[in-house]
Amino acid sequence: MDIKELLDQKYYQYNNSHFIETDPIQIPHSFSLQEDIEISAFLASTIAWGRREMIIKNAKHMMNVMGNSPYNFVMDFNENKIENIEKVVHRTFQHQDFLYTIASLQNIYKNHGGLKNVFENSFKKYGNVKDTLIEFRKIFFECKFPLRTQKHIADVNRGAAGKRLNMFLMWLCRKDKSGVHFGIWNIDNSKLMLPLDTHTASTGRKLGLITRTQNDWKTVEEITENLRKFNPEDPVRYDFALFGLGIFENF
Repeated sequence: MDIKELLDQKYYQYNNSHFIETDPIQIPHSFSLQEDIEISAFLASTIAWGRREMIIKNAKHMMNVMGNSPYNFVMDFNENKIENIEKVVHRTFQHQDFLYTIASLQNIYKNHGGLKNVFENSFKKYGNVKDTLIEFRKIFFECKFPLRTQKHIADVNRGAAGKRLNMFLMWLCRKDKSGVHFGIWNIDNSKLMLPLDTHTASTGRKLGLITRTQNDWKTVEEITENLRKFNPEDPVRYDFALFGLGIFENF
């Protein structure tokens, strides 16, 4: 079995509704309003590192604090009126980071037309994901922010792999018929970049898709370009395969 055949097989194995049950993408899948989906997806992806069980548990608690109405919560945000805010924690993401994130999202929805508008307009302007993420980070930190929060929004301009931001874009933009990803934003599948984490990077190296030793933006470009050789219209579809091989099959 060659590499493409293996990855295609594993893509079809994991790209189905059962994947949602064990993945943080279940958080935005609990909403129907587009703005709720966008905001909950952004928040869930922002804390998506570590054990998936804890990511899901802490993201669900975050939604509970927001009254399970993320968009209304963001638009009506007043940091002095939030109950149980000190319990919004995921590893190094503390309640101070949550407060700023909500304040920034409020600025984005009130003054920039929302997350969809920010990402789509930036992509139209630059035509690539890297510059789109750089532009988003500038807008995200327009307000007065705590320095500690900067580490939670990847700076791809300084070489960060941007795993969580790329995953967020994949969730919202990637279009297919399986129902795992939402496909409600207009950035073409062919332009998306692989969300590189320890599992996809390890599997990628074992399959010869990565030659670099660092997990940085150049490595994201390398593995995504190699995956485009297998499927130029939808290279990040293989995230299912690489992730599944790594975390479910200990490849």
